[in-house]
Amino acid sequence: MAKLTKTFIDKVQPPASDYDIHWDDKVPGYGLRVTANGVRSFVAQGRVNGKAVIVTIGRYGLFTEDQARTKAQRILQQMRDGIDPRDVKRQDEAMKVTLQQVCDAYVERPGKLKESSKTEIKRHIDKVFTTWKDKPIVGITEDDVRKRHREMMEGGLNGKKAAPASANAAMVTLRTLINFASRQYSRGDGSPLIQRNPVDVLKDHWAKLGTRTDRYVDKRKIGEVWNALAEARENPKNRDALSAVDLTIFLLLTGARRDEGAALTWDRVNIDDEDASNCWWHLDDRKRGDPIWLPLSSQAVALLKLRPRLKLDDGTESPFVFPSWGKQGRIMDARAPMELVSEVAGKHLSLHDLRRTFSNIAMRECLIEKFRTDLLTGHKPSQEDVTARNYLDLARLDWLQPEVQKIGDWIEQQALVAASKNVVPLRA
Repeated sequence: MAKLTKTFIDKVQPPASDYDIHWDDKVPGYGLRVTANGVRSFVAQGRVNGKAVIVTIGRYGLFTEDQARTKAQRILQQMRDGIDPRDVKRQDEAMKVTLQQVCDAYVERPGKLKESSKTEIKRHIDKVFTTWKDKPIVGITEDDVRKRHREMMEGGLNGKKAAPASANAAMVTLRTLINFASRQYSRGDGSPLIQRNPVDVLKDHWAKLGTRTDRYVDKRKIGEVWNALAEARENPKNRDALSAVDLTIFLLLTGARRDEGAALTWDRVNIDDEDASNCWWHLDDRKRGDPIWLPLSSQAVALLKLRPRLKLDDGTESPFVFPSWGKQGRIMDARAPMELVSEVAGKHLSLHDLRRTFSNIAMRECLIEKFRTDLLTGHKPSQEDVTARNYLDLARLDWLQPEVQKIGDWIEQQALVAASKNVVPLRA
């Protein structure tokens, strides 16, 4: 043992190999560890519930001897009180984990999420929770959640337009990330980092969106919606705005999910002017099921033919059917066109509600049976449908081109009725 003074620490020689610990003669359990390469670090050693525990305080230079001695005494007292300082350190680190760090850890898990899901989660953090990104996740309170949810409900991202569906969706993302943090990080006693998810406070305050089956464009409004979108694409503010309008029209004509349409690339589109049944678009990254080839109506073909190709800075063309100058290279949403659709339809609707609209038109107006409607919207047959699941080719759906054409024709006919004149044509 030796008195750990600055003079002693400066003069002590490193061992030939491994390390030596020089214990202080005044404070039992406080020592200086010196490695063979000359690194000097302060340590504290004691017992917690009968188990030997040694903790590194820090390097000499980062800590003076006086600072290290004071910290060692505090750590040793914790041990005598039955507290493992390593647990305290882990808890301190966990308490500093930010919302952004939790988001990164959640989305970067290998093989767990589709790219579209990762993008949506990141968008919520970047756009809805911008001011919370670098805040410790344990610091997000129920009052914070109530306030942000109400702001989104009443004014959306920019404070100008109510966005109840977006408010709910963003809070679902936040709830998921906080639950993930509770499982991955713990307090010193092993209990979850977050005892109660603050988003649970919204249980009685979720924005009322009506039942899902009510969220579609009424048949009496379809024609007006079609004509409004056709007029909107005649005078778009810019190329991205045109992409957003065209994506909205495409989803109405196909019943596709938002990201299925938004991420569509030209190499997955085929147009045959001689054979309507050979006009299709291909889904190879489905939410559920194997890749499929879906038929296109003449209206969808006309829309795709009018789509301008975006020239990139390197002289090549964008691979996306609905490109954008944004960092993703493609349209991520269609907020402005859907605000127009909602205004004409008389209810707040999202892009996914166009999928419900497509299904309602197919089954209720065009009398297309449910089995075929399910296939056109990419739903797999039930387990009980042995014939469909085991004998039919449900990947190539060109045989459903008459059905999808019937839907396109019905929409155009409603537009004719709404305008009481020729249908507003799609123009380049």
